[in-house]
Amino acid sequence: MGHISYEKLRSKMKDEGLTTYRIRKEKIISESTLQRIREDGSITTDAIATLCDVLDCQPGDILEYVKD
Repeated sequence: MGHISYEKLRSKMKDEGLTTYRIRKEKIISESTLQRIREDGSITTDAIATLCDVLDCQPGDILEYVKD
């Protein structure tokens, strides 16, 4: 079974200047969610929706399914 990669999300965050400092300061998503993104862990659809809103994108722009 594969997994979801957040590499596209991390790249878009960097390109758009969405830093971890700004995420923490503006309380965009929780620190635990941010850590799960770093580890390609599981995050909620609410977190995905929030990030899409902040980055003005669609889920497919920031998520990718990777087969093992």
